[in-house]
Amino acid sequence: GVTMKKSPVTGADVPDDSARMPVERYVNPRKAAWPEADFVVGNPPFIGASNVRRALGDGYTEAVRGTWQEVPESADFVMYWWHHAALLTQQGELQRFGFITTNSLRQTFNRRVIDAHLSDKKHPLSLAFVIPDHPWVDTSDGAAVRIAMTVGVAGAQTGRLLKVETEVPAGQGEIAITLADQIGEVTSDLRVGANLSRIRRLVSNSFISSMGVKLHGQGFVLKSEDLARLGMGRNSGPGIPVRPYLTSRGLVQTGRGDFVIDLFDLSADDVRLGYPALYQHVLHRVKPERDQNSRALYRELWWIFGEPRKTFRPALAGISRYVATARTAKHRIFVFLDPHSIAESEIVCIALEQGHFLGVLSSAVHLTWALATGGTLEDRPRYNNSTCFQAFPFPVGADEPLTRIHTLAEQLDTHRKRQQAAHPDLTLTGMYNVLEKLRSGEPLTVKERTIHEHGLVSVLRQLHDELDAAVLDAYGWPDLLTLLRIVHGNDSPAQGQLRDEAKRAFDEAILERLVALNAERTAEEARGLVRWLRPEFQNPQAQQAPEQATLAADSPDETEGAETMGASAKPQAWPKDAVEQVRAVANLLASSPVPLSLDEIGARFSARGPWKKRLPQLLDMLVALGRAQESGGSFRAAD
Repeated sequence: GVTMKKSPVTGADVPDDSARMPVERYVNPRKAAWPEADFVVGNPPFIGASNVRRALGDGYTEAVRGTWQEVPESADFVMYWWHHAALLTQQGELQRFGFITTNSLRQTFNRRVIDAHLSDKKHPLSLAFVIPDHPWVDTSDGAAVRIAMTVGVAGAQTGRLLKVETEVPAGQGEIAITLADQIGEVTSDLRVGANLSRIRRLVSNSFISSMGVKLHGQGFVLKSEDLARLGMGRNSGPGIPVRPYLTSRGLVQTGRGDFVIDLFDLSADDVRLGYPALYQHVLHRVKPERDQNSRALYRELWWIFGEPRKTFRPALAGISRYVATARTAKHRIFVFLDPHSIAESEIVCIALEQGHFLGVLSSAVHLTWALATGGTLEDRPRYNNSTCFQAFPFPVGADEPLTRIHTLAEQLDTHRKRQQAAHPDLTLTGMYNVLEKLRSGEPLTVKERTIHEHGLVSVLRQLHDELDAAVLDAYGWPDLLTLLRIVHGNDSPAQGQLRDEAKRAFDEAILERLVALNAERTAEEARGLVRWLRPEFQNPQAQQAPEQATLAADSPDETEGAETMGASAKPQAWPKDAVEQVRAVANLLASSPVPLSLDEIGARFSARGPWKKRLPQLLDMLVALGRAQESGGSFRAAD
């Protein structure tokens, strides 16, 4: 751990800058050779990617990641075992392998490793047996851990998936479970059914969503009582670098009273001259911690958040509100927030202000998608921006259904905020717990009846029911409403049918249709038709219809055109259309024999105005779409 000392100024514990920790350097690290075997079965360490350095040390972490470069650094530690066992199985050296891992195996950063093996056309791997989410009771510290079990086998084969249906405490810390059995192709997201591993992020959803900021210094956070001491009012305007700060807990429960010092886009001199009290505050409460950070950028720019979300900030400019949801929560709830507020990284921010977007995101259609495409943390669903939002196809078409969705969403947002304003102890989590119980038909406890009255939860239920019907209508899928009404307890199931069966049927139908719609939109975008969610922001300089622009450089003519943009070519005019901009950067990377830095890419184009500010966003999108790869701040075309 970090050695601490008392600050002579604040009296608080701060890192001791005189203490030095030795860092081991591994000389000539090599991949471990496994003994010959027919089968490999294991339970590798449950260490998440963000905790590897803390658990194993910087030296060992660097050695492992440098030696196994084919495993993404964002993957959990267990994936090194999984990847190596999969390779040996594909090469015929193992017959099968089976691992117990945390259930984060389904999350994007780990799923990439699995998908690379399952999608190998020459030597495919299949999942022969899977339990994607199972309680883990033999824990040393009593923490609630959820695990996944996977068995890999060479070749294209069907597999068996067992899904936990019920869990009942059985005494002595054990849990009695029942399992449902499915046979079929098991995908990299550990499902049988609609193949969610084949969904792609949509260009139409780019530039407008992000995780909130990462402070990397808790000293940035202020309590209400700190504002007067620093000469700041509670209602500080946009010109004052103190803003309301929202955590994921505050979003759905309580604790909305904090503020944060946001010095983004200011130099240290700017802060010292313009806001000396704030400068002194962060000098003593942030800088000592930053001085110990292993990343040079964090040390050098110590007065700015570690991850200020530079490329996302333009999306919040000029809008009156934005949509937010907690990344990890029991209930998937979307709310409108004031754009002057700052959300932490455990909140996903979506820069859309129209009511119909909030309505679609709050519907059963999107919630089904989010549960399937996201992961879980322990037993709580997790919302992954890249798959849950950026790959989600919104309904398009007639204005009437969207107008209806807009009206209901505005009523939903107003209703929740009005009831919470009238009852300060009322939380969104409490309201949705009661809503879930109303739908199940279970009797309410005394406490829940109070929440029901304070939150008017039956009104909340009706708003959601009408919203779900409107969203299904907007997609052209009203035939699924009968199933959904059974799922939500509004109608009784047919004789011999169970409510759980109706839920499985609804979920499978929704996912199959959304996966097909994602593929349809992906094909449209490859032809140049991009259905921008915010065209005025995402594609502001367009002077021609999107249908006339081309995104993918697949035709011979486009490939030939790319040759003119090599490293030795003189700068070409920066396209005005956003789709053409993506194409131009993609073609430049494809034609370059060496990786290019951001400045080198910018030097290949010429235009007036602040067009270079858009380059980081375009490159982020190309990386997300699988068209580019980043390494050490330089970019090249994807393999």
